[in-house]
Amino acid sequence: MTTFQFRGVYPAMCTPFHDDGSIDFQTLRRDAQRLEAAGVDGLVPCGSTGESATMTHDEHIEVVEAVIDAVDDVPVIAGSGSNNTREALSLSRRSAEAGADALLLISPYYNKPEQRGFVEHFERIADEVDLPQIVYNVPSRTGQNIEPETVERLAEHPNVQGYKAASGDMGQISEIIERTRDTDLDVLSGDDGMTVPMLSVGATGAISVAANVEPERTCAMVGAALAEDFERARTIHHRLGPLFRALFVETNPIPVKEAMQIRGYGPARMRSPLTRLSEEYRDDLEAVLDDLEAETFDYEDEYAELER
Repeated sequence: MTTFQFRGVYPAMCTPFHDDGSIDFQTLRRDAQRLEAAGVDGLVPCGSTGESATMTHDEHIEVVEAVIDAVDDVPVIAGSGSNNTREALSLSRRSAEAGADALLLISPYYNKPEQRGFVEHFERIADEVDLPQIVYNVPSRTGQNIEPETVERLAEHPNVQGYKAASGDMGQISEIIERTRDTDLDVLSGDDGMTVPMLSVGATGAISVAANVEPERTCAMVGAALAEDFERARTIHHRLGPLFRALFVETNPIPVKEAMQIRGYGPARMRSPLTRLSEEYRDDLEAVLDDLEAETFDYEDEYAELER
């Protein structure tokens, strides 16, 4: 068993595509290097933001391998979940063989398992793949919530070392932190707008969409909160608030891929059935990005390194 402390900022990476829909590995590698240079604490390819639902299993592993090969010194957390336990197990094993440092496992979607089904699903993967694993709860996408009691039970497994919270329910998130305080479970924000509130009650970091676009500011915000300088953390939180909102005016990752293209980091192409950002939102997004670029920000912020 490998112990992993999930602490800091982990961008949920986008997957860039060519005009023909194939994966743009050159841009993917360059983006991984850009984010590493910006000071993030790890990278998360093949999550929801990476459009993993539209990838074949072979493409999935090729993306994980490409990100691992591109970076020098940051861990890679491979999204390897599925609504089919056997598929999730296969992707998790293949990700481990590819060299991933940890796994992000979305809860089974569409099937809507009972809580005992969640336990069986996650425990089986944790039993059979010896890597640190993050249980990911996002009921708005999956259709079923992982209850606090279930998270508490899963935290007893030595390989279940993280929990990504994207329920939007601060009461539930706080209860999970309370219930797992005496375990090794790290709770991570899966919702940029709730990262600072979550850190204030004991979360340890974020798997962030906004960090793809503003990694330095996101790292400084989380670093300040972890250092308990909440005045500084709140200042950055409110400065990034317009971006947090702009990145979710349509289904993720539609807006963030548009932002990536505006910034010159990668193409905005999506795989069907997702589509480009509606024109009615593009000018507002561009204005938010221009406003952030126009403001001087000290990228050597005293807190940017503290979360490591």
